[in-house]
Amino acid sequence: MTATVVSAVEAAMERVIDPELRRPITELGMLDSVEETSPGTVSVAVSLTVQGCPLRGTIEEDVRTAALGVDGVSDVSVQVGYMDPERRRALVDSLKRHSISFTEPGSLTRVIAVASGKGGVGKSSVTVNLAAAMAADGLSVGVVDADVLGFSVPGLMGVHTRPTRVDEMILPPVAHGVKVVSIGMFLEDNAPVMWRGPMLHRALEQFLTDVHFGDLDVLLLDLPPGTGDVAISVSQLLPHAEVVVVTTPQSAAAQVAERAGTAAHRTGQKVLGVVENMSWIELPDGTRMTPFGEGGGAALAQRLSEETGESVSLLARIPLDPSLREGGDQGTPVVLSHPDSAASKALTKLAARLAHRPRGLAGRQLGITPR
Repeated sequence: MTATVVSAVEAAMERVIDPELRRPITELGMLDSVEETSPGTVSVAVSLTVQGCPLRGTIEEDVRTAALGVDGVSDVSVQVGYMDPERRRALVDSLKRHSISFTEPGSLTRVIAVASGKGGVGKSSVTVNLAAAMAADGLSVGVVDADVLGFSVPGLMGVHTRPTRVDEMILPPVAHGVKVVSIGMFLEDNAPVMWRGPMLHRALEQFLTDVHFGDLDVLLLDLPPGTGDVAISVSQLLPHAEVVVVTTPQSAAAQVAERAGTAAHRTGQKVLGVVENMSWIELPDGTRMTPFGEGGGAALAQRLSEETGESVSLLARIPLDPSLREGGDQGTPVVLSHPDSAASKALTKLAARLAHRPRGLAGRQLGITPR
């Protein structure tokens, strides 16, 4: 009976997922032992990657819950230890060996950079809501807050914890099923970042190489407005990235946004389309008010089509909705907090449109040799 209970508990541990690495603790070598100390009572020993792990309580509770779900188990004791440097190094090496960097041609992750010509058009809100909607639809999604000087993603996603560092590897926090990294997670309070171009490039490079996102279906980058250092760095580090340009209906905003789309095209990136944000306000009587004018998104898509020689479509028009602002202030994207709102429906439809294309293997190196 003891052997049967122990085997069943060990099997149950395969369902315990590390909250940061998003893989079973058994696969990560975190499960040390399972013992039945008395009839119906088991002791489970696990080793966490680092001391001070912010999610220790979550892992303990998940281990306890999984073990109590086994027939014949009525009490569980969870013993928590920590990996020694050698064991931790082996884990890091294994994770690196089985992952492909987003900067490498063999990566199957779809990279979508969300750009704008100027600030204040809702680019970051669009980014986090797309990420949350895609994750809710079952995709593995990551977000890089590439707007280093004007970061806002942590607040919009409700992330208040620092990333965990395992040796030189950084594990991004997970919010709403999305892995997120931002320079704001490494700063005290609301400290400003005052860096020149080379530092911005290095920060983005570290986000893409030192942060372990694992195998993602989609990586979204929230770019800073304009066509400066970070936009150029993205074109160099992620030449296969695709770009979505966000604007408001105002003609002046659309003209500035055109430069961001043109810059992306001229650096070899594909412009997926245009998102027009703050398109209208729906009034109580059902009529629509357009405080920022009309037609800016469609005009921008037309001009970018002429510039690129390809069809650049207006992907979505998102209304000015108070729930969108409220969700951002609360750290819960509107697609999750108010799924029936007009803005949420438009963003969810946009996310489905962007994510519908499966990851293909055409032209990819499979890392195998025929015999």
